[in-house]
Amino acid sequence: MVNIKINDVPISVEEGTTILEACREAKMIVPTLCYLKDINEIGACRVCVVEIKGIERLVTSCNNTVKEGMEIYTNSPKVRDARRINIKLILSQHNCFCPTCVRSGNCQLQKVANDLEFGSGTFKQHITEEKWPMDFPLIRDESKCIKCMRCIQICDKVQSLKVWDIAKTGSRTTVNVSLGRNIKEADCALCGQCITHCPVAALSGRDDKRPVFSQNGMLNTRRKTTVVQVAPAWAEAFKLSRKFASPERLAGALRLMGFDYVFDTTYAADLTIMEEGSEFLERLKHKEDYQWPMFTSCCPGWVRFLKSQYPDMVDCLSTAKSPQQMQGAIIKNYFADKIHEDPENIFSVSIMPCIAKKAECALPTMDSTGTGPDVDVVLNTREFVDYMKSLNIDVYGLPEDHFDSPCGEGTGAAVIFG
Repeated sequence: MVNIKINDVPISVEEGTTILEACREAKMIVPTLCYLKDINEIGACRVCVVEIKGIERLVTSCNNTVKEGMEIYTNSPKVRDARRINIKLILSQHNCFCPTCVRSGNCQLQKVANDLEFGSGTFKQHITEEKWPMDFPLIRDESKCIKCMRCIQICDKVQSLKVWDIAKTGSRTTVNVSLGRNIKEADCALCGQCITHCPVAALSGRDDKRPVFSQNGMLNTRRKTTVVQVAPAWAEAFKLSRKFASPERLAGALRLMGFDYVFDTTYAADLTIMEEGSEFLERLKHKEDYQWPMFTSCCPGWVRFLKSQYPDMVDCLSTAKSPQQMQGAIIKNYFADKIHEDPENIFSVSIMPCIAKKAECALPTMDSTGTGPDVDVVLNTREFVDYMKSLNIDVYGLPEDHFDSPCGEGTGAAVIFG
């Protein structure tokens, strides 16, 4: 153990502990932007600087370890001034029009800047823009990138895909697709981890709300029968308990939005279990004809990963569609016939937690009727939550409602499968 003082409070921590982790153990808050434990400890943002007695310069706490007898000050005037300058420098290269940003209210940079209370004074802004293919499910906004490198490290060290890298040099240093490629040329699995770990909104999912919710969207023009299938976790966004944020209350919210029919994708997940299970048993009868083991094909992100990283194992994948696409096919075929509706007159929406499904629904093989995609639009959970907030719906007053039959019930096995 190493004995130190943090803000004049004695504390003992294990040898090798970083100053930042020691401060967190002592409940002494040190703000960070670029830091990810064991993944990104590079001190790039320099927001985590602290003052150490006997050392003239400030040191980054995320990548310096404690020493015996060290006296640390996390919030001295010198430290706060340095943090303000560092944040001002970051903001000078950041698009600060927050009201239209998808991360407004849930942005790490916004929180740190607010907490520092440096007023209106800042440096002259110099915002850079880069062209990006806006039809790709993953969107990068160069004007919001703070060069924290978190996307690079999470993709390299955890996902092992190496999609991102540092581009340019000096003051023009930024992040972009590695090897000078277009994002469509990279081996991106659309797993969404870079979006999750970006502290701002430099990375986000493509916004597909317009064809559904806009003034000319399907819900408002009623040009087609609107059907939605849903499998998101929405409790967190409204700080609701899991018990209160029941599937039935979610169904009630979707009906308030104006959807004609509301389905639970759990039904199709049951079908996925049966399809993949049946395929597995059939393959076992002819072991010599197949490559083993058999992998699930339920997740489009996983399928993209396997195809790009281990193409020799593609034959191991089940041939079953994902639950989303099974449900889409049911809606445009069986359900369309049941309600005596032409599949072309059904607008099928899917609300999912994963941007890989935005790419999956656009695959040419996902058109079982020949009238267009089985799932017309995929919205991620954040898009659903944003629109729900825009309607000023009182979530605590939401009525519970039922999912439509015959696609509304699941066995519970689907949840375990997920």
